[in-house]
Amino acid sequence: MEIRNEDIQEVTVGVPEGHRHIRTCIVLRDGTELVFREAAVANILRAFVTVKTHPAKTSVRLIGKTMEQRKKGYAEWQLVEE
Repeated sequence: MEIRNEDIQEVTVGVPEGHRHIRTCIVLRDGTELVFREAAVANILRAFVTVKTHPAKTSVRLIGKTMEQRKKGYAEWQLVEE
């Protein structure tokens, strides 16, 4: 599914009451709501900026993996560059 700019009715970015992390809610014109947690958007944004600014990279692929060894405070499930 490709989402074009004109398919989007509304975008809300903020920290919901009772939470600590940002959520991004995208409402499509057909009523579909997509809610992304902060980590997902941060990973997508990092990949986007890499492709946009790197002199040679034309794509980045992120793969979801369970991380046995990780930094303190980081989630077990991570999107990592392939």
